[in-house]
Amino acid sequence: MYNYFHLDLIFLKLSAKLIIFLSMKIEAAQKIVDDWIKDKGVRYFNELTNTTILMEEVGELARIISRKYGEQSFKKGEENFDIADEIADIFWVIICISNQTGVDLTKAFEKNLEKKNTRDRNRHLQNKKLK
Repeated sequence: MYNYFHLDLIFLKLSAKLIIFLSMKIEAAQKIVDDWIKDKGVRYFNELTNTTILMEEVGELARIISRKYGEQSFKKGEENFDIADEIADIFWVIICISNQTGVDLTKAFEKNLEKKNTRDRNRHLQNKKLK
């Protein structure tokens, strides 16, 4: 059984606990999020709201990426960024949407990987732009 000890700390200080969070199985993460939502979140936001939140979180990650790796510069006061925390926020919302729509992320990922291994197994190897 998974230890839900310090669950609040995992999500409040996710960047420090990211290894612990990501080393668990996806199904365990889905259960932890579901338990947290039921215990502390009252209920899931509806699917449309969660999709909008997902876009907001992706935008926050894009802002950091464009400034750290792209040509934009940070504004004064923006230098304290945490890419891991932004990715974890995205993962959290994806889990929420998966839970509320009945998607088993483990099965979905396995099916998606199989599709990529079938459809794309040679595609990138033969792409001259990648050499």
